[in-house]
Amino acid sequence: MITRSVTIEPIDELYLQWHDHINASALYRRALREEMAVRGVDSDELRDLLERAQEQGYTLDEIATETNRFADLETLVADQERQSPTADTTTE
Repeated sequence: MITRSVTIEPIDELYLQWHDHINASALYRRALREEMAVRGVDSDELRDLLERAQEQGYTLDEIATETNRFADLETLVADQERQSPTADTTTE
C-alpha cells in the first residue's frame, strides 16, 4: 500500500480530534469509491484488472505510467493476454 499525504482543513482536524474513533482512511477510501462511481468505474472491476496486470508482471508504477484511465488498463491487460500463450491451448 502507498501512503499519500492529504491536506485537511483546521475544521476537519478539530472534528477528527473530537471524534477520534472515526477512521479517516476509511472516509478517504469511501470518497474515492464515490468518485469512481460518478465516473462509471466499478471498484471491483478495477481491483480485478489491477490484480491481473500485476499477475502479468506489471508493477503499480508501470501501470500508472502506461495508463491514465480505466479503458487504458483494460487494453493493457487484454493486449498482454492476447500475446501470452494460454494453458487452455491444446495441440492437435
